[in-house]
Amino acid sequence: MTNRAPWPSMKRSLVAILRGLKPHETAETIGALVAAGLEAIEIPLNSPDPFESIRIAVDSAPAECLIGAGTVLTLADVERLAEAGGRLMVSPNTDPEIIRSASDCGMVTMPGVFTPTEALTAVSAGASGLKFFPASVLGPQGIAAIRAVLPPDIEIGAVGGVSHETFADYKTVGVRTFGLGSSLYKPGMNVDEISRRARISVEAYDAVFGG
Repeated sequence: MTNRAPWPSMKRSLVAILRGLKPHETAETIGALVAAGLEAIEIPLNSPDPFESIRIAVDSAPAECLIGAGTVLTLADVERLAEAGGRLMVSPNTDPEIIRSASDCGMVTMPGVFTPTEALTAVSAGASGLKFFPASVLGPQGIAAIRAVLPPDIEIGAVGGVSHETFADYKTVGVRTFGLGSSLYKPGMNVDEISRRARISVEAYDAVFGG
């Protein structure tokens, strides 16, 4: 039986998606995000040398931070993520074998879904939460319609085209978890700008959900 890791309790259920991050930028970037109040970091595997960046992130972040990888597509990716110390597995698709493998490694898992079939398949495979992607296409009402057929305790995340400006829209349908990509970080962005954007996102989240 698959060991389902629960979605962790965080003050702010925000996942920073650092697509394109380079290893030499990692420690400073993670420091800025943590200082702003973020507790979960995803480094997509189509970034330069992503497993090295994940190792650096794990070493530089507080132990309670949830650090891991996005764009996880193979069992080999899961194995390397575990070796790097990652505890979060995010995928763009719903592959039960990948979900189960990551869960068996004790990882928090959030596979990408778009349809009721994908969502229920991911739940059956033991996903910790579901990443509705691209959320901007489904919108809050689309997610709400699919959520009606899902277990009430499954964590729902909105990713893709979401930002601090749309938190309130998703709150109306019970969504409190968000993956923030380009609204928070773009390759080459300096640490001051990353800090500024992170603070804006944290302040907006606290205003909507209570800090």
